[in-house]
Amino acid sequence: MLDFMDNVQNAFYEVSHWNVDNSYGALNATARALLDFHTPKGLRLQISSLAAPNFATSYTLGSVGVVDGSVSYLYSSLPLKQEFRSSHLELHRVIGGYRTLQELRRPDEHWWWEVWHNGARIDRRVDTLLYGRIFLPQSTLEALYLRRLSPTRQLKITAVSDSTLNNGGTILALLQNDVGKYSTEYMYSTDSALMGVRGLYNFGTDPRVEPAAPAGAQELVEPVHGRFSAGAELYYGLLNKSGGISTGLRFTTLPNHTGFPYTMTLTLNPLMGNLSSTYAVKAGSNLALCSRFDFNFYSYESELQLGCELWRRRHNTDVDWAAKKVRADWKRPTVAPDDDVSGILKARVDQNWRIGVLWEGRIKEMLFTLGASLDLRKREQIFRGVGIELQYSS
Repeated sequence: MLDFMDNVQNAFYEVSHWNVDNSYGALNATARALLDFHTPKGLRLQISSLAAPNFATSYTLGSVGVVDGSVSYLYSSLPLKQEFRSSHLELHRVIGGYRTLQELRRPDEHWWWEVWHNGARIDRRVDTLLYGRIFLPQSTLEALYLRRLSPTRQLKITAVSDSTLNNGGTILALLQNDVGKYSTEYMYSTDSALMGVRGLYNFGTDPRVEPAAPAGAQELVEPVHGRFSAGAELYYGLLNKSGGISTGLRFTTLPNHTGFPYTMTLTLNPLMGNLSSTYAVKAGSNLALCSRFDFNFYSYESELQLGCELWRRRHNTDVDWAAKKVRADWKRPTVAPDDDVSGILKARVDQNWRIGVLWEGRIKEMLFTLGASLDLRKREQIFRGVGIELQYSS
């Protein structure tokens, strides 16, 4: 389940019209959500609040052997008016699962961001997000500075201060460009003076260009039901004199696809010899399945993982449905649109019989995540970890 502050950051991206899925880093987002989910250990409680449309706070307390926690604050220059209360929050916004990509959006015009007063241009629109969190008792500090430089450009700077790291911390700067048809990213990290570049290209129509129909044609343009994308990344560390390269392909169906939505990806790292392929399908309105096969053509080692996500819903009678319909027509709903969800089950297993299980949902006004990781090959200690996370936000 997404952290409260991660959900607030996603809301900032949404309000500022930034597509987080149109990047090479998000190529395998669906497979990661269904196969690489985090299983909690011990007990963790998070209490958060959007005190104002531009300011959020969050406090976390955990117990995994020792008591630890964190305090975080977030400021957004854009007012965030989405629903963040845990009792009303849509679970689809905080529970990662199968990601249905939307149609590419045409970028905002540059003149939309200009500010004029008395016939004179006085400034440009600047959307900024600031975030900071301190971990206790380690006194580790992390910070985020996010700024929209233009309708197609964004600067993201993250920093971590920790005495256990080299030079006492690290800073990562990322300059992102997204014009819809393609996106590019330029990276620099103080850790090993790492420099990198990556990009993603979407085949098909260009959202910046209006489709032109032939003269005299009366037929509508045939809609596109899928999107094929290709990307690559290249990085090099100036201090350790080492680098890397990878490339990837993705095909995914769009919302207007009439059959089962599915996503296929293929990524290759030629220097390390790693080849990875994934296939995810939304087999029903409440069920998603995913598989991933990794192979190294230098060592001939391989790995297979399978995962699923099942949304369990309550069986409401026709009378209950009619009553809810009448209440929705006469007054504003006081519950979330998916209040009929009783829980979400996520599970994964690999060829070595390592299993991860999650049960997520809402109890009254609190979100919960109950998880366990198992290793069936270790008969003397099958359970590797069990935990529960509770979130309350107002």
